[in-house]
Amino acid sequence: MDYRLVAIDLDGTLLTEEKKIPSKNADVLKILLDRGIEIIIATGRRYWSARNFMREVDMDLMVIANNGTILRNMNNDSAILNKYLDKDDFYSLVKEGRKRDLHPIIHVDHFDEGYDIIIELEKENEKYSSYLYDIPDRYRITEDLLLYENPRVLSVVFPGSMNVLEEFFDTLNTCYIQKYNSHILTSLTKVGPILEIMGPLGSKWKTLLDYAKEKGIKQNEIIAIGDDDNDIEMIKNAGLGIGMKNASEGVKKVADIITEKTNNECGVAHILTRVFNL
Repeated sequence: MDYRLVAIDLDGTLLTEEKKIPSKNADVLKILLDRGIEIIIATGRRYWSARNFMREVDMDLMVIANNGTILRNMNNDSAILNKYLDKDDFYSLVKEGRKRDLHPIIHVDHFDEGYDIIIELEKENEKYSSYLYDIPDRYRITEDLLLYENPRVLSVVFPGSMNVLEEFFDTLNTCYIQKYNSHILTSLTKVGPILEIMGPLGSKWKTLLDYAKEKGIKQNEIIAIGDDDNDIEMIKNAGLGIGMKNASEGVKKVADIITEKTNNECGVAHILTRVFNL
């Protein structure tokens, strides 16, 4: 099969646990780019963060950020598409969180204005766990999220205990049918579990497929690589779905291939070298 596009997750996949891109991974991606293979970063991270990682290895790529709710081109930081959460659905989430004494972290599309996140408490507050440790000054504090008018919300993140998040997740899926696309992530070891919520069209796979169609790339010409449950949809539906050796059980169940090496062992470089006979 001639694959034309490779979509790669960052944390737990392209990045090591030390949040570095190994030179072997970067070298293989550059070889593929030289061969005309398109590389897309598909991450749960905000665009600003993903952009900085890729600039460190001198690569300007297309980035699907915030789990598929925005697509930007690193060449000029332009937004290609966005999938904002409905205003009323956003306010409902804030209210549901308050019932559970959860304080959300709101990922927003204000990149050009210098911030990506809106919160109600000081960023060091224990309610946020350590989720906000690396955001420098790219955030705004508001007294009340319900006063955020004309919201440009990409995703809503709730840190919390697993039992509370699981109950919240179940409520979303039973009482708000087709309103949200949500998942619980457990791979962020420094942070603990988080519940991440987007609009119904917000997913890495849906945005990846939208982009591929615009480029004339077929579904079976796509490779997707990832490690956590927010990668399951794209790994399951891509022409070749690759799960990392360190992936969640959910990813491993749907993957066509499991890498022989982890993210700390340049698993991406190893598997792509094999697939493309480099």
